[in-house]
Amino acid sequence: MGDYADDLFRVSKLVLHNRTEAHIDFLGSILGCKKKAKDAIFYSYRRHINGFAAQLDEAEVAVIRKNPMVVTVFRNEERQLKTTNSWDFLSLGSNGVVPPDSLWKKARFGQDVIIGSIDTGVWPESASFHDEGFGPIPQRWKGSCDKDKGAPFPCNRKLIGAKYFYEGFVNKYGRRRYVVDTARDYIGHGTHTLSTAGGNFVPGASVFGMYNGTARGGAPKARVATYKVCWPVCVDADILKAFDHAIDDGVDIISISMGGSKSNYYDGSIEIGAFTAIRHGITVVAAAGNEGPAPGTVGNLGTSLWKGVSDGRMYPLVRGEDARTQSGSAVNASACEPGSLDPDKVKGKILVCLDGRISTTLKGDTAAKAGAIGMIICNHATASDIFLDHHVLHTVHLNYTDGLAIYAYMNSTKNPMALITSTKVDHGVKPAPVVADFSSRGPNKIKPEILKPDIIAPGVDIMAAYTEATSPSGLPSDPRRTKYAFMSGTSMACPTAAAIVALLKVLHPHWSPAAIRSALMTTATTLSNTHRPILDGTSSVEGTPFTYGAGLIRPNLAADPGLVYDLSMRDYEMFLCGIGYNETIMRTFTDSYTCPLIKPNILNFNYPSITVPALSGSVTVSRVLKNVGSPGTYVAEVRPPLGVLVSVKPNSLQFTKIGDERKFELTLTLTRNATSAAHDVYTFGDLIWSDGRHKVRSPIVVRATPASNHPNGIPKQLSLGTTINL
Repeated sequence: MGDYADDLFRVSKLVLHNRTEAHIDFLGSILGCKKKAKDAIFYSYRRHINGFAAQLDEAEVAVIRKNPMVVTVFRNEERQLKTTNSWDFLSLGSNGVVPPDSLWKKARFGQDVIIGSIDTGVWPESASFHDEGFGPIPQRWKGSCDKDKGAPFPCNRKLIGAKYFYEGFVNKYGRRRYVVDTARDYIGHGTHTLSTAGGNFVPGASVFGMYNGTARGGAPKARVATYKVCWPVCVDADILKAFDHAIDDGVDIISISMGGSKSNYYDGSIEIGAFTAIRHGITVVAAAGNEGPAPGTVGNLGTSLWKGVSDGRMYPLVRGEDARTQSGSAVNASACEPGSLDPDKVKGKILVCLDGRISTTLKGDTAAKAGAIGMIICNHATASDIFLDHHVLHTVHLNYTDGLAIYAYMNSTKNPMALITSTKVDHGVKPAPVVADFSSRGPNKIKPEILKPDIIAPGVDIMAAYTEATSPSGLPSDPRRTKYAFMSGTSMACPTAAAIVALLKVLHPHWSPAAIRSALMTTATTLSNTHRPILDGTSSVEGTPFTYGAGLIRPNLAADPGLVYDLSMRDYEMFLCGIGYNETIMRTFTDSYTCPLIKPNILNFNYPSITVPALSGSVTVSRVLKNVGSPGTYVAEVRPPLGVLVSVKPNSLQFTKIGDERKFELTLTLTRNATSAAHDVYTFGDLIWSDGRHKVRSPIVVRATPASNHPNGIPKQLSLGTTINL
């Protein structure tokens, strides 16, 4: 057995070596010699992704593009990084008690599933990654831990992998002071996201002595691995290398809390890496951006995070613009920017600052240096989100409405005074969830026929492990360090969803990534904890599928969805053919598939949502449902989009055993009284299949448009982007 294993190892290495040599030979034939090719290539993707990254000039790239052997060439571009009460909010537990029907209990808290995170690395000493109580590392794991600046990296039976990749960054920007030979996290983002997904139970966790409780990730018994690619900028070449290694190492789930704008699926590292991972049965969960619009306000209490205790005294209030230096700008001072404030006008007072222009923590640093006792941050009319932040002085962040009240009070008296009380924890806020301003909205800007986002998950004020290499405020002047910190963004929602995927993977190890996505989407809810529709935080109006996708993730229901919309690799390949990719581009994703002569209709892609972005007259789309639960008969119920007639054929599906598949067709027809005013506007509905116990819900999204006006863009009422993609 030992000799056989050694032979396999040598054969594997030989294959990898030959692929690298092939890359050198190919580039050498273009550059004139193999030595130039070796010097130019800094990555050879040789495990599951066939390609290389090289430093080339435009003329050389132009020659390469013309070569018939080349599938695609793309630039090494940047990608942006995008209290654990959230698990109780998702009904996995309640006040420390885990009910017997919780997915946590059914899935043994994610025991032995392997979560890989592509991010800024990890702080391995965090208690969230201690391995007490963990057994041997699963034998299927092939990964390793790179050195920590020459010394062994402190991996263990919990944190089983740690690798770093920076050649792409160095070739683009040069070696900087923060490029070090280690997967250790000096920024905090990667530690936070990895512990959110798979952090262990840590009793007594707190942030500066506040918010005491047991910290835990969504899959606390999972094994975790980090792939550091951000220095702090994350570039495509390094990301693709991380995907190649993660797939080969044997991860079950990849969580990647970063994104960036692309116009197609074949010229980006995340797109190619994710598709390759799916081919190997690995679910990829991606956060797709914090670029959401903010046109309105939302009513909520102010937030504060400050360790100090209130002395009970009243202090004078002063507006930033009224405390400006003699030659200073009122605009700069109103935002409390560095150098804009006169200490004689600020000392001993509570400073009122407008949000925006600079970070809230930098405003606080400026206020503190000017001698302020405390600070009140007031949102503009165009912002509704308020967050906990790690301030250096007592600070309260208010929404626009409450800020107006503060300004009205100050205008009503010559000597405005205020008292800032100590921080307190407030759970059970209603309504919740409210989609945050920062969450990017749909539709899908590459192919509007596929609804994006997929789902939403908690991502605001998430408490999780943090690096001890820097302060949580990010200010060089801040000496504080904390083992746990609060962060907000779709970057935080992404590992939350990845953790739920990990639990489902334990419970249903043979489900495909598509089946898991379907289970999460078809069981999600569009209602808040007030039993009313989820609100769009930008305007306090009801959200739409472009705001929240299929809705808020519900882990316990996803464990038993009844039916799923599954996909095979052939389905993905047919989709790529359907969007017009030729044989050359198709080789980016698959080695052997050839598109059929008749172009597939992508409206029939077996996705859990149904989107028709150019309905003129009538169209029929098909879907296939697979039974993953008990036998039963499911009946269709339709809530049609405004101005659209919807019929389902057949409207009843019978399933006799697990694995049964049944096809149905959905016909959508514009009503006769649909006016021209309805054109170019998206309307929304639902299709629900129910057997009396399960409800399998799919959003229906329709845009009525003249036949000659098929949309390649986005209606002006809506903005680009997505939130969580599975």
